[in-house]
Amino acid sequence: MVKTLTYLFAIFLLFGCKNEEKRSSKEPISSENSKNTAENFGIVIHGGAGTILKKNMSDSLEDAYKAKLKEAISVGHEILKNGGSSLEAVTNTINVMEDSPLFNAGKGAVFTHDGSNELDASIMDGATLNAGAVAGVKHVKNPIDLARDVMQKSEHVMLYGSGAEEFAQTLGYKMMDTSYFYTQNRYESLQRVLEKETALQYVRRDGHSGTLAKSEINDFEDPYIKNSKFGTVGCAALDKHGNLAAGTSTGGMTNKRWNRIGDAPIIGAGTYANNATCAVSSTGWGEFFIRSVVAYDISALMEYKGMSLQEAAREVIQKKVPALGGDGGIVAIDKDGNVAMEFNTAGMYRATMNSDGELVIGIYKENE
Repeated sequence: MVKTLTYLFAIFLLFGCKNEEKRSSKEPISSENSKNTAENFGIVIHGGAGTILKKNMSDSLEDAYKAKLKEAISVGHEILKNGGSSLEAVTNTINVMEDSPLFNAGKGAVFTHDGSNELDASIMDGATLNAGAVAGVKHVKNPIDLARDVMQKSEHVMLYGSGAEEFAQTLGYKMMDTSYFYTQNRYESLQRVLEKETALQYVRRDGHSGTLAKSEINDFEDPYIKNSKFGTVGCAALDKHGNLAAGTSTGGMTNKRWNRIGDAPIIGAGTYANNATCAVSSTGWGEFFIRSVVAYDISALMEYKGMSLQEAAREVIQKKVPALGGDGGIVAIDKDGNVAMEFNTAGMYRATMNSDGELVIGIYKENE
């Protein structure tokens, strides 16, 4: 009896050791897989889309745009590389572009018809589907920061104008003098648009004064008329924890009236993020991006039709938006780190950087 028990115990130990060896041999593979998943992160940005042609761009200005795009995306990439959240990366990356007069956001915001600057921004967390937005603020240096605070420190999604700024003051924001947002080239752009509007006035056949219809204005080749609706900045990012986030910030449309609000602060139009699919930031003719619910539509096509990010982005930007008469572009990143930078205009300031640190910067269409 004792011998039998001893024999059975020996067999138990033998098989136990072999199983342990098998588990040990598999552990490095499992660990490596976890590491690969954890290291899968990326970031993509845009600085506006429109009639951006190389023939109209000086070498020095092109270099300035590329340098600022590199600076902005490097800030976000460093945060992601060090294990920071996609929300942090998006916010800090957009801050760099908001602080630069090169882009239509923050410091470089365009002017309204009345000669003021009205700023919009939004941000969305793909992990929780929580979102925050502000519109029509005039004294906030970095609207994307306030949009994030609306998301995280209030029960609301969007705040507007003086109410948004009152909320900012309760959080200790410094209210900037409006002169901070003044840039000479943006002001001159407004003056040229106003002059063009005046020149386009005519006397109708019935003898009453009026202006050309929007469709007629669009027939003119003046770039200040044609590009008065472009310039938004945005960012989408995937962090090492598998969380997606997107944010967008803009000064809106040059010569806008009546407190016009575009797509940038509209969740689902200008910004959308969902860990199950992708994170998207839009830029372009806001009225059409609102009507097309561009950012959400890309996510929905992925979720409900099984499209890839690139397929969904192309469907929306190259087919759906133009079919309505709109133009612009998006940048996006999906839950696997795949990136899309789709636009139907002559150019879009853009950049992307993956977990290996590979940087791609673009301005014009690839064939230019």
